[in-house]
Amino acid sequence: MGLDLYTYEDNSILRTVVHWIVDIACVVSFAWFIVFGYLNQTIINGHSMLPALEANDMCLVDRISYSIGSPKRYDIVVFTREDSGQPNVKRIIGLPGETVQIISGSVYINGTRLNDESLGHISLSGIAENPVVLQDDEYFLLGDNADSSEDSRFANIGNVKRDSIQGKVWFRIRPLEDMGFIE
Repeated sequence: MGLDLYTYEDNSILRTVVHWIVDIACVVSFAWFIVFGYLNQTIINGHSMLPALEANDMCLVDRISYSIGSPKRYDIVVFTREDSGQPNVKRIIGLPGETVQIISGSVYINGTRLNDESLGHISLSGIAENPVVLQDDEYFLLGDNADSSEDSRFANIGNVKRDSIQGKVWFRIRPLEDMGFIE
C-alpha cells in the first residue's frame, strides 16, 4: 500500500511568469545587499600602483573579510589618509610588530631581505632609511611603483593604523577588457 501524495501542476503561463519575476527580484535584492552592504567601489588615482592597477581603474573593495580576519602581506588595500581624510590604495608590506627598513633599494623585514621582484628597486627610502617599528595595530604600505608613490615612507602618511584600513581591493570592474580578480 502506497501513500499517494497529491501533486498539482499548474501550467499556467501567468503563474510561471510570476515565479520568474519573484526569483529575479530575490536575486537582485540579495546582490544589492551584498554589494552595498559589504563592498565598496574605488577608482584608482595616479600611477603609484602600476603595473597591478592603472589610473582610473574602478575596483571593488571587500569590507567584510577584515572583520573576520586580519590584513596580510601583499594585500592591496584602501585606507583613509590621516593628513587629508582621502582614500588611498597601496600594498601591505609590513605587518604589526615587525620592523621595516629600506636598505640600498631593498625592503628588509626584521632584518631579512624581502625577496619580491614586483617591488623592484626603491630609489627613496624616506623614513624607512632607519628601522621603522610597527605597533600592534600598524601596517607599512608601499605603492607597487615606488618611485611614483606617496606611501608609508613619507611622514605625512607613515604607519597606517588598522582602523584606517577600509578593506581589500579584490576585483577590477573597469575597464571591461581588464575585468577580473586582482592578485
